[in-house]
Amino acid sequence: MSARRKERAEGGNKEFFSEEEGRSIEEEDFEEAMREAASSTATRRKPGPSKQQIILIIPEAVDDFLRNFLRRISLSHTLNSFQAEWYSSAQKLLSESLTMAATGIFFIPDALTHRQLLQNELQTVHRETELIRPEVLVTGNSLLRMQRERDFHRLQYRQVAEEKNRLIEDFKRLKIHLQSYEPALKQLKDEYQAALRQKMLISLKKDKVKNTTEASLNQEKPQLKKERSIKRSDSTDKSSEKRTTTRHPKDTEFSVCSRLMNSQLAQVNFEKWKNPNSLSLSCSIRAHKLPISCIDLHPRKQFLASASDDCSWRLWALPANEEKVSQMILTGVGHSDWLSGCSFHPDGSKLATTSGDTMVCLWDFSHGCCVLTLCGHSQPTWGCSFHSSGHFLASCSADTTAKLWDLNSQRCHLTLRRHTASVNSICFLPYTSVLLTCSEDKALAMWDARLGVCTATFHGHQHPCNHTAFSLAGNTMASCDSWGIINLWDIRKPALAMATVDAGPLAANQMSFSPSGKMLAVASSDGLVRVVEVDSCVVRCLSGHSDVVQSVTFDHKGETVMSAGTDGVINIWS
Repeated sequence: MSARRKERAEGGNKEFFSEEEGRSIEEEDFEEAMREAASSTATRRKPGPSKQQIILIIPEAVDDFLRNFLRRISLSHTLNSFQAEWYSSAQKLLSESLTMAATGIFFIPDALTHRQLLQNELQTVHRETELIRPEVLVTGNSLLRMQRERDFHRLQYRQVAEEKNRLIEDFKRLKIHLQSYEPALKQLKDEYQAALRQKMLISLKKDKVKNTTEASLNQEKPQLKKERSIKRSDSTDKSSEKRTTTRHPKDTEFSVCSRLMNSQLAQVNFEKWKNPNSLSLSCSIRAHKLPISCIDLHPRKQFLASASDDCSWRLWALPANEEKVSQMILTGVGHSDWLSGCSFHPDGSKLATTSGDTMVCLWDFSHGCCVLTLCGHSQPTWGCSFHSSGHFLASCSADTTAKLWDLNSQRCHLTLRRHTASVNSICFLPYTSVLLTCSEDKALAMWDARLGVCTATFHGHQHPCNHTAFSLAGNTMASCDSWGIINLWDIRKPALAMATVDAGPLAANQMSFSPSGKMLAVASSDGLVRVVEVDSCVVRCLSGHSDVVQSVTFDHKGETVMSAGTDGVINIWS
């Protein structure tokens, strides 16, 4: 029996045995167990039993045992009464057994009944085993496959970890190597910036010498003009002697520079570009990380200045005809708050900036730093504009005033008070002493900067005015408001606007006339740059910004439009 059990235990690691083989083995085990039980009982009894007595060792049910016992001793009446009582009480015994099983009380079954129950359970187990066997085989195969994949991924992970460690070591070595080159790179960058600055200064000096020589060659000197100039000089000397008691010794007088005007107009081609549809985005410059509030073009060179909310301004060399890359030449940091505007000096050697810190700063490119700080406004300054002579600078502020600064004496020459709200824009009529301001009080005011007197007031906007601009080649000016309404005015007739263009409903932030005066570029809050034909008021839209457009300007020939906005990008349309 122990040998069979050993064989069955070893066979469990292989495949499951069949049901018929299991039954035969169980029967053989049962017979062998019965023989062992019979031999053990025979040893307890006396010797000499007959062979027929071996039948008694077969396990019987209790009722069959009693019947056979009563039949052998010939107790027929007792047998009949037993059978009657047995079969009559079968149903009662069954119900009692069920109640006892429900209450947890049950009889211990005999060996035959116990064997039958175990055999039924074994058959159920065999059936369930046959049903589970395919799933077990599939699970075993998937387990083997997962183990192989696990080993593969472990190998891959080791390789990746080794590669990562090797790359980290290489990165550390390269970082140390780069740090050794940083001083040389910094020195080269400084030399490059110095060379660019020197190159720009040389070009500016050449332009200045050229302009002075041309002026001296083209100057007419008739005798009558000499006499008149002598008389005028005598009269001015007398008047100056009278005024010296009230004027600052370094104060200057307004003068109109017609030579600059003629040279500026000579660069303009009035008939070359007429169709705004020909404009296309040719270049984009990621100038600042924060919004750009204003851009301004150099008077003679392809240099563009940008002022940003990051409290700095930058000077860019614009790309040439086929180039796509721009270079930053200079940058300046000195304001303690966001920058709102910038404007080039007429000779191109300086830049004026306005800021939320209420200051107006003057930057000299040759020195690369701020050379003059003008303090006088009590609230943020919004914009500034140079007089064509370069001796005066006008600024406007949220404190409802505009100021005229004398750069020679470095003091406030005039304070213009008429508006009742923030003055948002200010500009000089080119090559004159006429000054134009616009305000949140929905009005525009024209001033005589020599006397500080308001000569005309323009009413026509229904919403706060954001910006105003003069045309270089005519008597036209334009203004825009916070609802996108653009009015075109004749400066000689302030009573009524010549034309009105609706670019709303969002605000129009800034405008710029082309040198010919035939086109007007408008920076809008809906992310579009609008180009308006002044004569026909036809509007074309240029889309390229992802956010509000804050500033726009034309190039010297009127063939290119440059725009900037809160996305920190300068777009060039040519």
